[in-house]
Amino acid sequence: MPPIRRALAALAATALVPLGATAAHADAGPPPGSMASLGDSITRGFNACGWYVDCASRSFSTGDNSSVNSHYLRIRAVNPAIAGNNHNDARTGAKSADMSGQAGTAVSQGVGYVTMLIGANDACTGSESSMTPVSTYRANIDAALGRIKAGLPNARVAIVSIPDIHRLWSVGKDSGSARTAWALFGICQSMLANPTSTAQADVDRRARVRQRVVDYNTQLAQACAAYGPNCDFDDNAVFGYPFTLTQLSTWDYFHPSAAGQQALATVTYTAGFHW
Repeated sequence: MPPIRRALAALAATALVPLGATAAHADAGPPPGSMASLGDSITRGFNACGWYVDCASRSFSTGDNSSVNSHYLRIRAVNPAIAGNNHNDARTGAKSADMSGQAGTAVSQGVGYVTMLIGANDACTGSESSMTPVSTYRANIDAALGRIKAGLPNARVAIVSIPDIHRLWSVGKDSGSARTAWALFGICQSMLANPTSTAQADVDRRARVRQRVVDYNTQLAQACAAYGPNCDFDDNAVFGYPFTLTQLSTWDYFHPSAAGQQALATVTYTAGFHW
């Protein structure tokens, strides 16, 4: 895991908004006494500690394993009252359509802080044609955020950008192990099909899938801005993070390993609310 300064420099080099520039930092308020994480298998820590299993303890958001140093552990260090009040409401396989239901669970838990990372499964489908339309994605995000705002009006909401799955292809395409896993398990075929092909049709397909992720992230930024000062978008910090093959699980070369979850925790916490 690179030091924070190195991560900041790398992200700045991609022409993203500098991580320290988000206005939400000055408006974080007191550290929360409870939190919930919404999302998919990434937030569940899938494949970060074993073969095709959820590893919620390694979640970048609500995990309690010290190797990751999650949001929860960072907050607990300054507010011990949050101990045991870390709810992982994410579900492996979830898409944006599932966020409203997860938001309802967070509301029922009465939490003071919510993280949401969703969209990889909306773009990573069996084929390009089955990706979630951008307008549908936005409607799903708005529904979830509306439910949180109505039920938890004082909670802080951290929206995490979707990782760049084109970079996933780029760092893994030359690895025989990665290519085998992608094919064997049918992983993200909208992007990862024919990974070594340089045919124009495949090049163009990958570009369109990446653009879909860019469009989703644009919608996340806009939805969060519309929510108001209690919502913070990470300014594409995760999308722009230059993750490496060593930060991916060797079970599937798709999900973050424990080291990848640690990187995700540092990048997202630095970019958003932190106490």
